[in-house]
Amino acid sequence: MSTNVERIEIAPGYSISRVLTGLWQIADMERHGQTLDPIATAPAMQPYFDAGLTTFDMADHYGSAEIIAGTFRQTLPDPNTAQTFTKWVPKPGPVTRDEVRAAVQTSLDRMQMEALDLLQFHCWTYADPVWLDCLFWLQELKEEGMIKNLGLTNVDTAHLRMALTSGVELVTNQVCYSMLDQRARGAMTELCDEFGVKLLAFGTLAGGFLTDKWLGKPEPDWDNLETWSQMKYGRYIREAGGWEPFQNLLSQMKKVADKHQVSLANISTRYLLDQPAVGGVIIGARLGASEHIADNLRLFDFKLDGADQALIGDALAQLKTIPGDCGDEYRKPPFLTATGDLSDHLETFPAPYPTETWADGRTRVLTGTTWETLAGYCRAVRHGNKISISGTTATHGTRVIGGNDPAAQTHFIIDKLEGALQSLGGRLEDVVRTRIYVSDINDWEPAARAHGERFAHILPANTLVQAELVGDEYLVEIEADAELG
Repeated sequence: MSTNVERIEIAPGYSISRVLTGLWQIADMERHGQTLDPIATAPAMQPYFDAGLTTFDMADHYGSAEIIAGTFRQTLPDPNTAQTFTKWVPKPGPVTRDEVRAAVQTSLDRMQMEALDLLQFHCWTYADPVWLDCLFWLQELKEEGMIKNLGLTNVDTAHLRMALTSGVELVTNQVCYSMLDQRARGAMTELCDEFGVKLLAFGTLAGGFLTDKWLGKPEPDWDNLETWSQMKYGRYIREAGGWEPFQNLLSQMKKVADKHQVSLANISTRYLLDQPAVGGVIIGARLGASEHIADNLRLFDFKLDGADQALIGDALAQLKTIPGDCGDEYRKPPFLTATGDLSDHLETFPAPYPTETWADGRTRVLTGTTWETLAGYCRAVRHGNKISISGTTATHGTRVIGGNDPAAQTHFIIDKLEGALQSLGGRLEDVVRTRIYVSDINDWEPAARAHGERFAHILPANTLVQAELVGDEYLVEIEADAELG
């Protein structure tokens, strides 16, 4: 096994290779309905392992990737010398504790493991708090020993903070991160450094666009690309400013690559490995069909110096910033997916909360907190095109979400407002007025900044005052009015 490959601890005593081999292309290899033979395919993982690239990344929906990886593990003298990571991506809607356990057990069975090395969770919407329920139940399974480490995938900064401050022990967040997509820099990196979370970066080669193959080539026909990855990352190129500044980036990268006598793919990946908070990068492989092991190993033979960084930085400055935060491409426009929407991922989004329409014509929504039952009120009521939302705290069942972090509490409260609105046929963009109450005036700024992150594109009328809230654990309370139409 090569000893040249860089490794990093993502949890105390648990290290991984900094280049992870991604197995998502197994789903593409099986898309015509023919399942790969795991016994015949598993040996194709051995060359990566022998080269020191011992860490593999997959998901429950990557075709038979988990089964192939499990078969490979059993061929090793010590199966634990390979790190096999997977993901759980449930559909939107209700989930039970038993369903969470069953999903984990399915992955364990497929991978022939007693405990998952790293389970990464993906949710489609934050407006439905079931995503937090899933995390709390996964945390229970971690404490039970079914999972060694927990991570997230495609989660933004605010909601990563929310999970961490609510007691979920997370070690990674897997996000799209490349020279084209710099959203993970700044707030996400700062949060990861604060809590010791490592970023696992995918899309670092932008579906192959950030390689020598596309240097100096004419702009492709965006409507007739060869692969789903090209369709997806072609959208990133256009969102970042188009083909001309992209070609300028490639040409500047070429100068750096020639200096070090490496490939453009090496420069793309090395640049990401050198970014703060990045634990590793995920490079896809078509097992048995296409290998770039030797080229990937060259990543560990050179370093980018200050002049290299400056040259690349100048080219990056000419690109437009990809809008939003990490994972937004799956939750709001512009949908930077292969199809430009979520049609290839999902069919529907169920309403987050149940509603009741009474004889008076008003429709009410309940979120199930003890306060609603105790005090005799609903979370929100719609009459005609107007929606009124009650004063809302960071209560979820018997929990307070966000711990003692006022920003995290505020974001969860706004998620509840959004969930109530969606259940009544509205959107956050329909809000015309908000009122924020903080129990400690020193918390006004993080609460206001969180409100600003969510409402800057809406600009409702707003009032923020200090008030004595019911319950010392509640730092923030918000009420809102909305008008549809």
